[in-house]
Amino acid sequence: MSAAESSAFIRPRRPIGRLGVVSIATAALLLVPMAMVLANVFATGEGAWAHLAASVLPDYLRSTAILVLGVMAGVLVLGVPAAWLVTAYRFPGQRLFEWALVLPLAMPAYVIAYAYTDALQFSGPLQTWIRGLTGWRAREYFFPEIRSLGGAIAMFSLVFYPYVYMLARAAFLQQSRNLLEAGKLLGRGAWGTFFRVALPLARPAIAAGASLALMETLADYGAVSYFAVQTFTTGIFRAWLSMGDSVAAAQLSALLMLFVAAILLFEQWNRGAARFYGMSAHGQGRPHFLSGGAGAAAAFVCAVPLLLGFFAPLGILLRIVITDPDSQFTARFFDLTLNTLTLAGITALIAASLAVLMSYAARLSASPAVAFANRAVSLGYAIPGAVIAVGVLLPLGRIDNLIADWARAQFGVNPGLLFTGSIAALVYAYLVRFLAVALQTVEAGLGKIKPSMEDAARSLGCSPARTLVRVHAPIMRGSVLTAALIVFVDVMKELPATFAMRPFNFDTLAVQAYNMAKDERLAEAAAASLVIIAAGLIPLYVLSYAITRGRVASA
Repeated sequence: MSAAESSAFIRPRRPIGRLGVVSIATAALLLVPMAMVLANVFATGEGAWAHLAASVLPDYLRSTAILVLGVMAGVLVLGVPAAWLVTAYRFPGQRLFEWALVLPLAMPAYVIAYAYTDALQFSGPLQTWIRGLTGWRAREYFFPEIRSLGGAIAMFSLVFYPYVYMLARAAFLQQSRNLLEAGKLLGRGAWGTFFRVALPLARPAIAAGASLALMETLADYGAVSYFAVQTFTTGIFRAWLSMGDSVAAAQLSALLMLFVAAILLFEQWNRGAARFYGMSAHGQGRPHFLSGGAGAAAAFVCAVPLLLGFFAPLGILLRIVITDPDSQFTARFFDLTLNTLTLAGITALIAASLAVLMSYAARLSASPAVAFANRAVSLGYAIPGAVIAVGVLLPLGRIDNLIADWARAQFGVNPGLLFTGSIAALVYAYLVRFLAVALQTVEAGLGKIKPSMEDAARSLGCSPARTLVRVHAPIMRGSVLTAALIVFVDVMKELPATFAMRPFNFDTLAVQAYNMAKDERLAEAAAASLVIIAAGLIPLYVLSYAITRGRVASA
């Protein structure tokens, strides 16, 4: 009997059960927005689509393509060398850089865009200092325009390179040092070994990190809108909010989904059928020490993305708040904070609960249908928030109208917008986008629990629900809390879905930061941005601690 047959004999497949039905129903509900977007691809709207296709659609295509290619180059240039240096060498500040290089993930792209605009615009401190030092006047010198397509590429590269850095670092740590030493014995120098041996082995991980960065780039609305860059995301909002054509917005959303699908297919193609063996960490040797000029150069390469991606914009925002503290922390600011915390807390609680139920259902039933449902939920994270907003508002808006028409006909009252007029639709959109993060985190924690513990509990008469509460919950408590924390922070930073779907007079810190920056009131945008950054630092502390432990364990 084979090992697979033996395993199947010992743990037979169970029926789907009630939890499995809940898991499948949840996945179906979360896939509705994407289905609604695709269903409107060939629909006929109010004529806005023809106008957009004839006028600005080519600009959307060109700008989005250039943005994607530029950000891909930027995150690779910033993330891969830093990952290789902190993994393969010891130099001054190496242990600090190893965990600190992930800090820019706490800086939303729209926040760093506001900060650098304040510092680099014509009236900002840098250009003012240059004119005071040289005596130059306007148009007598060249200075790069930050609010441009090139500026957007730079901002996204500085914020999203940690995706490449983290996955590349993990791949480099897993590579056998024997392979690298063999490359040197064959006459390859340090750079030759990196390009011919280490880099090809890490290519799948690097491609996965770049794909994450590009999907986040396509999902952004705040930075590209503030920089007046015409991308599909800004086009979706223009069609929806300015032209009032939901069909055109859905059709643009479908095109944006094609961009996301192309990125995912690229990552799969890059991975291909390649398999890399002999990459055990046990074969690693001690990293080489760099001193003098080489050590200073390595520290400089690692310090530049960290300084430009985190500490410089943080310092700019702090300077703004300190120089104008009176207009920041008003009663409205605390109301915005309460709104943000309420949305984030509700979504995090629901997401963590659903993630536990869905992952436990897959473990109990081992049904292909339940496993497929759990995987289908992961599609939501790859879909930009603007697309999800369109997909949610289309069906819920129709449901609200049907309920209102029925209530007027039956009782002569108008109940208003029950779903789209409350935070219910917004929480639903957040779950579509972020449940995948919670589900993957909880599944990782549940997968570490041996099936024998579950079988022992069942043999003692515990039901599946009791087993989950008494056995699994205490063990996977850390994973569940981590999942809730990640969703909490993601909701706080989310702008496109919040901006499009928030109820009347219900703004959040992200919307406040965007509105104030758009009105050139950067002092008021800075306070909200700092709170968002502070919240983002919490999960990054956990991640940095894991990175430090990972280095110790592999040493």
